[in-house]
Amino acid sequence: MRRALVFGGSGQIGRPLIERLRAGGWQVVALSRQVQVDADGLQWLRGDFDRMPGLPARFDAIVSCGPLDRFGRWYAQSSVAAARVVAFGSTSLATKQVSADPYERDLVRRLQGGEQAVFAAAGAAGAAATLLRPTLVYGVGRDASLSRIAGLARRWRRFPLPRGATGLRQPVHVDDLAGAAVACLDKAACHGMAYALPGGETLAYREMVARVLACLQPPARLVELPEPVFALVLRTAQMTGRARGLGAAAVGRMREDLVFDAGPAARDFGYAPRPFRPEAGMFR
Repeated sequence: MRRALVFGGSGQIGRPLIERLRAGGWQVVALSRQVQVDADGLQWLRGDFDRMPGLPARFDAIVSCGPLDRFGRWYAQSSVAAARVVAFGSTSLATKQVSADPYERDLVRRLQGGEQAVFAAAGAAGAAATLLRPTLVYGVGRDASLSRIAGLARRWRRFPLPRGATGLRQPVHVDDLAGAAVACLDKAACHGMAYALPGGETLAYREMVARVLACLQPPARLVELPEPVFALVLRTAQMTGRARGLGAAAVGRMREDLVFDAGPAARDFGYAPRPFRPEAGMFR
């Protein structure tokens, strides 16, 4: 029976990933900072990259759903062997390279460094690595984008957007990402490759938010504001701590098309993500 080591196993992608691995007959060893309950085919170890517990010397696969830069540093220094390595990064690597926000540029630097470290360490160890880059993740209420919007809309019963927020998006469900990670484990075509993982539907930012608001119970109203009015509302929200992480760069991207090609992933491991059909439970 094959064994997999999973980092970020208690996270939004890690949970469905572990269930898919177990359903496929894998024995899973997973890490969490919190105490978790073992199950058939699943052993939890308590720790993280700063407090790594003792690990077996060899696995058939290592899958990382956590911070890519931290995983890359650990993997480059680790003696744990695995023929197959799959790690999640982000399409932010492409969309935020020239951002005016220094935090976002630092994120790009960390993603680049993480990818380079994983590929280099895998090559030195004779392992096959694959990097997966999701677009806008949703599905279990633990993302920092659509779930944040849903939370604010529940509180306010409405959500403001600047007029012209029509940049294209491809939101992707966590279970489709988990399925992609498992599917590519046994595909030789994925060795040494990096793939964008967009969702199954491309839609305008405004429409994406409108669908989220419409599925809430009760539904919330989308309010489109002129740019000066929206800027005032945003500044007020930032001052009260309700718009952390939403700066000028993020607002500007609402008008930009952030679209990626799922063709290579579909060709190499049958990636077929679902369209965006949000339900209230996905954002709790």
